[in-house]
Amino acid sequence: MSNAAEIKTAANGLVVSNPGTLAATPVFRGTRLPVQTLFDYLSAGLTLDYYLETFEGVSREQIKEVLRFGRERIATELHA
Repeated sequence: MSNAAEIKTAANGLVVSNPGTLAATPVFRGTRLPVQTLFDYLSAGLTLDYYLETFEGVSREQIKEVLRFGRERIATELHA
């Protein structure tokens, strides 16, 4: 069992990295669905609707928040 100190969160807690879940791959909180899968689908030209139909357990609102967080993170890094 992993130590709670090893669990990390991002995107206001919507993304979790836990050594006990998929070798600490960042996943949507409460799932075993890697966040990278979302970006892979979108970069391949697949729609958000298709992603939502393919994977259960993640809401459109969660995805929009994660994307917003990424956009803000990029903006912050560029203006730092």
